[in-house]
Amino acid sequence: MPETTYLQAISDGLREEMRHDDTVFCLGEDIGAFGGAFKVTDGFIEEFGGRRVWDTPLAESAIIGTAVGAAVEGLRPVCEMQFADFIACGFDQLVNVAAKMHYRQGLPVPLTVRLPSGGGFSGGPFHSQNPEAWFLQAPGLKVVAPSTPADAKGLLAAAIRDPNPVVYLEHKHLYRRAKGEVPEGRYEIPLGKARLAREGTDLTVIAYGAMVPLALEATEDMAGARVEVLDLRSLVPLDHDAVLASVRKTSKVVVLHEATRSCGVGAEVAALIAEEAFEDLDGPVVRVSAPDVPIPFSPPLERAVLPQVDDVREACRELLAY
Repeated sequence: MPETTYLQAISDGLREEMRHDDTVFCLGEDIGAFGGAFKVTDGFIEEFGGRRVWDTPLAESAIIGTAVGAAVEGLRPVCEMQFADFIACGFDQLVNVAAKMHYRQGLPVPLTVRLPSGGGFSGGPFHSQNPEAWFLQAPGLKVVAPSTPADAKGLLAAAIRDPNPVVYLEHKHLYRRAKGEVPEGRYEIPLGKARLAREGTDLTVIAYGAMVPLALEATEDMAGARVEVLDLRSLVPLDHDAVLASVRKTSKVVVLHEATRSCGVGAEVAALIAEEAFEDLDGPVVRVSAPDVPIPFSPPLERAVLPQVDDVREACRELLAY
């Protein structure tokens, strides 16, 4: 299998779905002639033309609203928000329209919203957010966050083919840094299935997105301890069985995510473990995350806010010694 970047895997996955299915089209700001802010759709306008690659105004609500209408008419739109932060401008159309359409009217809404998310590049408070928790409490939405190029391609294909609206979080820090072997051709990775990134016996780190490679690096050498790393991949639906199986095997858990601490994925995972696997634990469920503050522009301040290798390593050492 050829090695490729996370960004190219997303681009290849979208291109292959568009080649295979004429109902798939993409829309967003600067995705046509410019090729997208991060060049994911570079060359798409030349291959597919303006009828399937729409350059839109700076109006996220209109982008998602238009996509909802297209989806209920049988098309499969893929929206790019350029930066995940801007999904706030289209929140009503996604959460109050797309997510509830099947419940209210029995209509499928095969809509994918691509959210370039996360920090690590000094983008500041308006271009670095991790908004996944906003959508966990919106029934009708699915939420995925790949960490590897192979998963990025396979989960995007699954999102596009799914009859439900899917929020697809692609971490900007991984775009050109994450590289790996990616199968050629079309394939999909089922939504709702976690991936065991590394097997272990002494402690589990549960993470997703850009925190998975961070967890692997931080726990590579833990003085003889074998640390398991579980990549959630899918946040809604969440793979409860994989989480509980890992916890019951290692009995110690660190939950790692880049998003702020309050009311997010980490809280949901910790609650699941407390409810279903409390008697299997040999220590408290430890969370490593960003504090509840906006992401700073300053590189040193950004590093101080976002989880780093040393933060994860120290949390694991303390829990192993508990």
